Amino acid sequence: MAYDFSSFKKELISTEEWFKKEAASIRTGQASPAVLDGVQVEVYGAPLALKEVASVMIEGARSLRVSPWDKTQTKEVEKAITAANLGLSVSVDDQGLRISFPDLTAERRAEIAKMAKDKLEDARKQVRQHRDVIIKDLQNKEKEGGMGKDEIFRLKNEVQKIVDEANKKLEAAYAKKEKEILG
Repeated sequence: MAYDFSSFKKELISTEEWFKKEAASIRTGQASPAVLDGVQVEVYGAPLALKEVASVMIEGARSLRVSPWDKTQTKEVEKAITAANLGLSVSVDDQGLRISFPDLTAERRAEIAKMAKDKLEDARKQVRQHRDVIIKDLQNKEKEGGMGKDEIFRLKNEVQKIVDEANKKLEAAYAKKEKEILG
């Protein structure tokens, strides 16, 4: 009897995507628009994501250009980015806002690498939780008599192979981010 791992695999993929998004939002010395993804701007009394009120482009290795579509909202955008406390400097000019990324100290780089490692551990926990749900389901099927011990053993090994593969992908994404932070 075959066991359907498709929902399990989808959950692992969503965990991997979550980690990559979280890693992208961690600031390094390089300019990255993803750092501003969590910024909420108060526009006409409603909070909106920055990308809904302005375009964000990489201007240089250490700067971003934020161009509000409604130029009257420039002050609100500046206030929102400053309030987000991302450690970035904001300057306003006639074209919009320039966001500058200061150089990181070795101590700050180590802190940021630790934050990335914590996010990796959160992703691993999610993977383990998904695995535990599948293992519990397999054990219930064995108790009900739907599957034999050999079949359960084989399926548990297959689950572990899928988990190992997911963990490898997470490790690779973390290694890439760590190199970016410390490099």
